[in-house]
Amino acid sequence: MNLRAILLGFLSLSASAGVMGAELRIGIIGCDTSHATAFTKIFNDPTDKNHVEGAKVVVFYKGGSADIKDSADRVEKIAGDLREKYGVKEMTSVDDLCKEVDVVLLESLDGRPKLEQVRPVLKAHKPVFIDKPIASSLKEVLEINRLAKESKTPWFSSSAYRFYNSMVELKGTNVGTIMGAISYGPCELEEHHPDFFWYGIHPTEALFTVMGPDCVSVVRTSTPDTDVATGVWAGGRVGTFRGARNSSVASVHKVTVFGSKAVVEQAKGTDDYAPLVRQIMNFFQTGIAPVPNEETIAIYAFMEAADESKRQGGKSVKIADVISRNGGL
Repeated sequence: MNLRAILLGFLSLSASAGVMGAELRIGIIGCDTSHATAFTKIFNDPTDKNHVEGAKVVVFYKGGSADIKDSADRVEKIAGDLREKYGVKEMTSVDDLCKEVDVVLLESLDGRPKLEQVRPVLKAHKPVFIDKPIASSLKEVLEINRLAKESKTPWFSSSAYRFYNSMVELKGTNVGTIMGAISYGPCELEEHHPDFFWYGIHPTEALFTVMGPDCVSVVRTSTPDTDVATGVWAGGRVGTFRGARNSSVASVHKVTVFGSKAVVEQAKGTDDYAPLVRQIMNFFQTGIAPVPNEETIAIYAFMEAADESKRQGGKSVKIADVISRNGGL
């Protein structure tokens, strides 16, 4: 069955179905992250060992943020690579991009413009993968989810950590009942975003991957080099995030799971973007998010609650209260 027709039927659109077996047309918004070229290579280069068939990146909107060095220093180079290496056409607006595509990868490094960038995508009913961070606040994340529900347009977001082979193996290990977990990894800060949104999202998502979405409350301890956020999950289970920065080992990441029958550590794996890209492709084909939106929102609520705990000197903060204060589900 025509993949484009599946998507258009799912979204109740009246556009024509196209030819049998046609590739899905992907548009990229944001050329200031390495994901833009890494994902394009997997989709567009049939010689790549991780090549995913059935879709092709055809257009991009450059974007970029002058006040974030990592963005400003990379946007022109990445945009040039998309044009010259992969033959991807540059568009001058997100609205124009939406006219040329079936699905969207929202890749902007900066979370601040993403709400406005995704509005025309959702209005045009284009299924969208939103790379981390989804936005620059929990309130904006909740608004994106509201707009998606209103337009009946599927979206999802995930760190690549969730789909690493080593994480899948860990999650599949029989430890009995999971009593808790510790996830540690990098936690670089960026002044325009909540503390964990920028890079702490990765070990946070890894923690939720094994613990599930039902975190109830968070307590945080913070120093210049280290953050520890302890969450209490339903049933009294305890999950701990430990974020590091300003050291040569701050990029090391791992999850340890504590079960009723065993304690298991995540093994070192050959981890890359390919498993995530395959999940994105399946999402584009089916319109079904591999990570429920409610779980993704719980992850961002955990990070916002950790910030609130820091502001309150380490007091316990309830996830439900944070979600309610920021607009609710």
